[in-house]
Amino acid sequence: MARRFVSGRPHHLGAIEAAQSAPQWRPRRFAITHDTDHAPLWTALSPAPDALPASGRARAVLDCIKEHGASFFDEIVDGSGLLAPQVEEALAELVALGLVNSDSYAGLRVLLIPAEKRKRLGQRRRRSIGFGMEEAGRWALARRARVQPGDAEMGASEHVARSLLRRYGIVFWRLLEREADWLPPWRDLMRIYRRLEARGEVRGGRFVAGFSGEQFALPEAIGLLREIRRKPDAGAMLSVSGADPLNLAGILTPGAKLAALTGNRLLYRDGIPIAMLSAGEARFLESPEPGDEWAARKALLRGAVPKALIAIS
Repeated sequence: MARRFVSGRPHHLGAIEAAQSAPQWRPRRFAITHDTDHAPLWTALSPAPDALPASGRARAVLDCIKEHGASFFDEIVDGSGLLAPQVEEALAELVALGLVNSDSYAGLRVLLIPAEKRKRLGQRRRRSIGFGMEEAGRWALARRARVQPGDAEMGASEHVARSLLRRYGIVFWRLLEREADWLPPWRDLMRIYRRLEARGEVRGGRFVAGFSGEQFALPEAIGLLREIRRKPDAGAMLSVSGADPLNLAGILTPGAKLAALTGNRLLYRDGIPIAMLSAGEARFLESPEPGDEWAARKALLRGAVPKALIAIS
């Protein structure tokens, strides 16, 4: 498989191996962020919540919450006149539209877990979470923080630029291909990075070969890249979800892309993609060694993750 190189190592090792060796850079999706201190900046960039129409059931749940205020799940079921599964679907829709949120992350986690995998009261089931919608807290209308126009244009964009640097260590236009479409365009981010470079906070240069345009990096990321370049290949495998930002196959590497779906998986070995799992079918991107195919397939299907990343997940 053809590969581009940076100083003698495959160019995508910087984005992938740096994440393995520096857990503090573990990528996180922007859709659900723990950055509550900067919530006004994120909401200033996100689409307006009334951009998409809600279904009839979602409107019924929304009207119930508007009338009674923050409510527990069983109160919403009683007030809306809907069945419990219908209220769950309506809440998931309202959360996706940015109209409703929960007073704890438990409520959001419950919506992401199929009902059959939840452990009901008095039941014991392997591989299930220990609570259901009834224990997920209250649901209330989501409030969009008010920001001044200047803050929305400058403060929010700079915060996003810094967040992307913390996520990847190095940023350039191609790396951000799968980021949310409501984030600032690269031309705006580039102006911010140039300003940060002038302040001495980031480094500009050509850190990853094979891509045109300007590139910017955190000073500590450059040291990690040099360290990775000197390391011999160890055969370390990392399996990530297709929805993970580290799904860079076909973006930083030649070959086909893997759809950003949670059911898909991508397997790296020493920072190089070697196998994909899509629609339940495993496909190798390069011919594995006779003794390595079984281990690679096992790591891909089971989603093997280094202990350093498990500890912070």
